[in-house]
Amino acid sequence: MKWFSKKDEQPIKPSIQEHQAEKLGQIGSQLASLRQEKGLTLDELVALTRIPRRLLQAIEEGNLTDLPEPIYIQGLIRQFADALGIQGAEFASHFPIGSQSVGIQSKWKGQAIPQLRPIHLYLLYIVLIFSSVNGLSQLLNNASLQVNNRQVQPKTLTQAVGQETANNTLISKKEDQSVQIGVTLKASSWISVVTDGKTAFEGVLPQGSSRTWKATEQLTVKTDNAGGVLMSVNQQEAKEMGELGKTQEIKIAAKPNS
Repeated sequence: MKWFSKKDEQPIKPSIQEHQAEKLGQIGSQLASLRQEKGLTLDELVALTRIPRRLLQAIEEGNLTDLPEPIYIQGLIRQFADALGIQGAEFASHFPIGSQSVGIQSKWKGQAIPQLRPIHLYLLYIVLIFSSVNGLSQLLNNASLQVNNRQVQPKTLTQAVGQETANNTLISKKEDQSVQIGVTLKASSWISVVTDGKTAFEGVLPQGSSRTWKATEQLTVKTDNAGGVLMSVNQQEAKEMGELGKTQEIKIAAKPNS
């Protein structure tokens, strides 16, 4: 009779989210202790880092659900640590941002999905910009061809005026169907931008950076630091979205055709 021994049971491997939550709890506790040793309050850290108070508090408490994508959490930890006088880059490197940082190679490919989400957003942003530029270029080329045709085959004054009016009406309708916003960061802030129901960007933009987005129906901008974001609509004068450190959401609809 042959005896068969049971194979050693494999231990349950932690997920990347569980590992991130565990590391965030350790890092947040260390940062909170160091802040208290230096006699600094969270409000004073807000002034030093330009990071909203609720995000600093979420890091100290290890609350992963109240924070943005892992790659941006690592950047927030780095700024937090730098403000306390320690090497932020080295300190933040202990927080895992993807399956490669867990230390256990998972066999499930699905765990790599959270790491690819920012790339998807950037690709969507590039596609939207490319489509807008391509459409405008085609419209200008058509207008140029129509002008050349009028020079080769002269029309009567009435026909020329009618054609020019039709072209201006077409361009006006195209412009009326879109809205464009531009943002300039006075301070590092978390921003979410939704164009026509799709998320075009979500993350932390550094101080001094500028970005633009365009939508054909509606454009929504949300930030946790309204006073640190200057926003312009359709290339008009830029204005602050609100008060410093306050959450603000602004929805802008494209003008309907007349």
